[in-house]
Amino acid sequence: MAVPRRTLLTGIASGLVAAGAGPPVGLGRRRVLHVRPGGSVQAAVDAVQGVGWTIVVHPGTYREVVNIPAEAGELTLRGATRDPRDVVIVHDNANGTQKPDGSGTYGTAGSATFTSAAPGLTVRDLTLANDWLRADHPEITGTQAVAAYVTGDRSRFQYFSHCYIEGDVDFVFGRATAVFADCHFHTLQRDVAFTPKGMVFAPSTARANPHGILAVRSLITSGAEDAAYKLARPWVPSYETTAWPSLVVRDSRIGPGIDPVAPYTNMRDAYPWQSMRFAEYRNTGPGSVITVPENRPQLAPTEAALHTPAAYLGDWRPVRSF
Repeated sequence: MAVPRRTLLTGIASGLVAAGAGPPVGLGRRRVLHVRPGGSVQAAVDAVQGVGWTIVVHPGTYREVVNIPAEAGELTLRGATRDPRDVVIVHDNANGTQKPDGSGTYGTAGSATFTSAAPGLTVRDLTLANDWLRADHPEITGTQAVAAYVTGDRSRFQYFSHCYIEGDVDFVFGRATAVFADCHFHTLQRDVAFTPKGMVFAPSTARANPHGILAVRSLITSGAEDAAYKLARPWVPSYETTAWPSLVVRDSRIGPGIDPVAPYTNMRDAYPWQSMRFAEYRNTGPGSVITVPENRPQLAPTEAALHTPAAYLGDWRPVRSF
């Protein structure tokens, strides 16, 4: 049940085996809802009352927008098999897509297929996708299209563990403290004449936050030509000009799609990347080769000890839950 590779695809692995068909069903005191083909994931979310529920989504493609409210705390949303390709939640809104009620466009955050404000969320064993395609909508200039927009604290896609994430421009972005462990990031081919064709990361970390985005033991590959992409650029939003973006990529393999000479670039010249908290440590692969040292800040071993999943997550120890 593959989704055409388009704007952004996020896969989350591990699982529980089940099968069947029909509408969402609650199983007594187990606080479990099942969604089967022909049913709606959002309808199951709307049926949740209180915290601690599990929604099991059976194999199929569910074309809908899913919004999890803050009051649905400690919710687990999971696919029913061990293969995240079996369950796909997908929609196709973009920043510039007009809302059906005529009230304007969705905006970047509003374009998300999956949105959650719930604390303690766990998502696993499924794919979240936004398959909006620029080529299908040449009239739209706001082309940002988001798969998952998450604002709840202590959200875990196994805290972004063993995930597959693909996209083109700033496709991992935001102000959160986020750990991506053993993940695979893939940059897409784009039919454009300019470079860079895009960037993997665009952190917008709050200045008071000691930690931003950490990628560890991960892999970065590309469908584009060598050096067509940048590793990151800092995002300092107009509504938070005090932001101090933070990104550490360590112990990861960076493929040739990332420009090794100048892996970072500016989003706006007023906020140069050199003034941000960007660093690397013990990376390998052709995209990690240090040819111009000042363009690739490296952590010392003593500094690297401060940039680990444990340091970023504090007293929270997410574990795999079955």
